[in-house]
Amino acid sequence: MAFGTQDDSDEVMNEINMTPLVDVMLVLLIIFIITVPVMKHSVNIDLPRASNEVQLTKPETIRLSVDAEGSYFLNEAKIADEDLAPRLKLAATLEPQPDLHIRGDKAVRYERVAQAMAAAQQAGLRKIGFITEPQH
Repeated sequence: MAFGTQDDSDEVMNEINMTPLVDVMLVLLIIFIITVPVMKHSVNIDLPRASNEVQLTKPETIRLSVDAEGSYFLNEAKIADEDLAPRLKLAATLEPQPDLHIRGDKAVRYERVAQAMAAAQQAGLRKIGFITEPQH
């Protein structure tokens, strides 16, 4: 046993071993070859045809305003409290059913706006919205 000599196995290896890298690449290639035809496979279905026409009859909009004193205005015409429910029922029978836009003054009691909403719901109106002004 000689201590002064170096074995050939102690040399530094300065090349990358490509065999594991090639093995991984081939496995991935086989996986992609198998999965690509599966992803492109689909069921042939004859879907029904539908026309894409614009709806010509647009529903009208009913504007219900409640001023600061609590008075109701239907399309800018003052209306009595007892006439509100019959007018909303008449509007609910129209086809297509109109949208109801409620504009309540910020000084009015919430009770008056809630009464108008309840009357619209009892009349059968389905589309009710509130109109507000954006903050500046």
